[in-house]
Amino acid sequence: MIGNNETAQPVIQQRLAGRRVLVTAAAQGIGKATALRLAEEGALVAAADINAGKLAELVHPNIRTHAFDASDPAQIEGALADLLPFDIVVNCVGWVHQGTILDASIQDWDRSFALNVDSIFHVTRAVLPSMLAAGYGNIINIASIASSVKGFQNRAAYGASKAAVIGLTKSIAADFIGKGIRCNAICPGTVSSPSLEERIAANADPEAARAAFIARQPMGRLGTPEEIAGLVAYLATDESAFMTGSSLILDGGATN
Repeated sequence: MIGNNETAQPVIQQRLAGRRVLVTAAAQGIGKATALRLAEEGALVAAADINAGKLAELVHPNIRTHAFDASDPAQIEGALADLLPFDIVVNCVGWVHQGTILDASIQDWDRSFALNVDSIFHVTRAVLPSMLAAGYGNIINIASIASSVKGFQNRAAYGASKAAVIGLTKSIAADFIGKGIRCNAICPGTVSSPSLEERIAANADPEAARAAFIARQPMGRLGTPEEIAGLVAYLATDESAFMTGSSLILDGGATN
């Protein structure tokens, strides 16, 4: 029996055999776990990230790595020119600014939207024409429970940008629902990742910061990238074929 502080090991099937997949921000955290999970499911994965060094550590026979900035349309166009078409795209790029609206500079605000929203805009515009031509496409966006579901303190720019991800997801789903395209979003709670570890380490009292992150999860622990990747895998398969425009919450009960 699995308790609240344990995670089950998934039974990996070959539900995505032969599917062509693009995963952005694949060098670490949710993106890396997603690339590996979908590759294990049989997908042929193009794993992209701006961090070429970390990306090189991602090794799997079904994964090919591609270093580019997913917030730069010119780089996207150049990198994807020889890779299209894709059946599935998972947009994982994200950045967390900590602070209220008064703490967010114009640069912080612009960077939040450039990474969290514009990256999805640019990548989706690049892949959609070939998906429409094929009559099939599945786009999965990583949002957050922050502001897209509930307001959290000190997450003004981050929350606003992640709320925009939900709006964009629903718009894409509505616009192309009759053309074989699905688009859904996942709203994770706090997930253990290198990015979170960096934010914890930046606090004056890292242990207190870690305890605070855990305390807001009623389940008593942080989520894992692999748990988010499991939900991505479900959305990527035809088992979820009747679902589009949805925002799925996976947060350890934080928004209950």
